Amino acid sequence: MLIFIFVLGIFFTIFIIDLVPQFYTWQSRIKIGRFQSKKSWCNKVAQISMRWLRKTPTVKLTDNTRLIFIDILKGKYRSSAIQSWQEAALLLGLNEYAKTSNDIAIQKEIANFIQTKTDRSGAWIEKPMASDHAILAYAFLNMDFIDHAIYKPAFDETYGMILSLKGEDGTAAYKNHKKDFRFVDTIGFICPFLVTYGLKFNIPEAVDLGINQILEYQKYGMMPHENIPCHTYHVATKIPTGLFGWGRGLGWWVIGLADSWQALPENHAAKKHLEQLMMKTARSVVKFQEASGAFHWLLFDPASRLDSSTVATLAWFYSVGEAIPEIADECHVGKEKALNYLQSVTRRNGAVDFSQGDTKGIGVYSQNFDLLPFTQGFVLRTINL
Repeated sequence: MLIFIFVLGIFFTIFIIDLVPQFYTWQSRIKIGRFQSKKSWCNKVAQISMRWLRKTPTVKLTDNTRLIFIDILKGKYRSSAIQSWQEAALLLGLNEYAKTSNDIAIQKEIANFIQTKTDRSGAWIEKPMASDHAILAYAFLNMDFIDHAIYKPAFDETYGMILSLKGEDGTAAYKNHKKDFRFVDTIGFICPFLVTYGLKFNIPEAVDLGINQILEYQKYGMMPHENIPCHTYHVATKIPTGLFGWGRGLGWWVIGLADSWQALPENHAAKKHLEQLMMKTARSVVKFQEASGAFHWLLFDPASRLDSSTVATLAWFYSVGEAIPEIADECHVGKEKALNYLQSVTRRNGAVDFSQGDTKGIGVYSQNFDLLPFTQGFVLRTINL
């Protein structure tokens, strides 16, 4: 009898592990997007972002919704690398919100978070092993209210990690086991960090590496007629691989491009070149935005699902692009449409819904569309720029 109860208990636990998240998602989408004003929406987005910074939800490595406990036991449920870019986006969003709201409490929360990631010497507690981690260092560099010199050991470690990924072609790989390819993800992960770190600590080689990473991808990873990136290109053959038009891949491109352009001083030799790429990209992107303000996860396929992470990153790109006179008008319109869409897919508690899950490999894209702290952060960042 005891064995029967024990086995029954195991099956019940497995059932609950699978069922509870699905039930929570279903009930959370009831009355989605019903906010009375932009201000009330922004405050809700900020509230959930603050809560998630304290305890960031896990972004699953797989799309499985059944027998999740097996993935947990195998260590295939979560990854610190994936979590780092969720945390980075939340920091970037909350930093912008703190600036507009003058909320000292948020600054204290951010400072507390940074202390959980670094030791007394200012170095990382968990050492960076992949390019994903560089965007978290970049988020730290965006905090004007902290003394960056204290955390220079962590920034130096991040720079060292990127240099360890650098190939003979003068660009950095995504990860050590993927050195034959250059991923568009890496543009967003490392370029803003390299440019900002290099400028702040007078390391021109770092700035040059960040800019070169962008310019090389522009040469070999773009469509011939539209400035839309492919997922990767092969280093030796320069052949693009994976999908052209992957939405979040475009998002990584525009984050790297926009934040690097924004960080460069006006007198820098590369400023105008990146500005031309900003304009070229904006004019391509606007063609694929739906009337609702949304973008599909596969830009060119109207039958593919809408992806909030693509919309959020492109809304940010538009907001930065508004500073360029030649594209200011279309960027403003695009940004407002994107924000209207994102508001319409925000749950009652302020969580922005329907973001594509983590990518599994070159050409293997998630078909799970749910919550993503990364999206949350970029929504908050755009609203408060």
